[in-house]
Amino acid sequence: MKVIIPAAGVGSRLRPHTNTIPKSLLHVAGKPILGHILDTIAKLEPEEIIIITGFMGNKVQEYVNGAFDLNIRYVKQESLIGLGYAVRLGLEWADDSEVLIILGDTIVETDLKKFISAGTNALGVMPVTDPTRFGIAEVTGDVITNLVEKPAEPKSNLALIGLYYITASALLKTEIDRLIESGKKTKGEIQLTDALQGMISRGTKFEPIAVDDWLDCGKRETLLATNSHLLKEHKIPEAREGVVIIPPVFISPSAVIEESIIGPNVSISDRAVIKSSILKNSIIGLEAEVRNVLLSDSVIGHRAIVTGDFRALNVGDSSEVGHF
Repeated sequence: MKVIIPAAGVGSRLRPHTNTIPKSLLHVAGKPILGHILDTIAKLEPEEIIIITGFMGNKVQEYVNGAFDLNIRYVKQESLIGLGYAVRLGLEWADDSEVLIILGDTIVETDLKKFISAGTNALGVMPVTDPTRFGIAEVTGDVITNLVEKPAEPKSNLALIGLYYITASALLKTEIDRLIESGKKTKGEIQLTDALQGMISRGTKFEPIAVDDWLDCGKRETLLATNSHLLKEHKIPEAREGVVIIPPVFISPSAVIEESIIGPNVSISDRAVIKSSILKNSIIGLEAEVRNVLLSDSVIGHRAIVTGDFRALNVGDSSEVGHF
């Protein structure tokens, strides 16, 4: 089996952070989003993992090669014209075998071995409160009968959550090629949902598989919510003199913290410096500096500097906020 991870999106809803770093490399609970995904995929021991890169793809490659010993192929997506197109680039290297597709900006909590064990085409689904924002699966019994991308009048609340298992990738490749050749787009893009619907219309059966949890990382609020959720699994960090720790938190061993209160729901990355501050429900990036502030519901980018005020912040990489 091969795994395809589309990770070329620009992440416009997470600016300013995604001005300087790919969305898949934003940190939650102590590591990049992509790191959490690859930790899960590695347990499957796939033949090859195909990562579709785009904006600053060299940073994705540098991180993955440094953190994982896996058989990785990187494919650059030059034209950002939809998820269907991104997947088609990966399918070029799939040898018409079974493939698992998982989006590079979404963390899914489920038993992936069980997900693929039935040996049938399967799509991960989860009920949502606003079906108009997602690709939606209509189901009869245990079979998906129809897929619609962001329907104006949804007939189901089962959202496609970015996890797809295809037993014969040649069929999916053919359907995406049909979309590309016909010029058909939905919401201005070549949609994977439309290609999957094409397979269904030609008799391919898909089983809906409910996942345990689906952690969105698409905007600041959901990034912080995902961080809080994942931190529940972390052990309480070792005590530090002059520091009050209120779990759950993640604190990198290389972070410097003095005279501060940390937590709950705080993630502090490598070589960050926190002094005389109170932090809760926040993510602090690599080598960031936070001094003399109270921060809540904030995301502080890599190497950013924040000093001397009380506020909720969304500060990009290499920025400075304070009194000068």
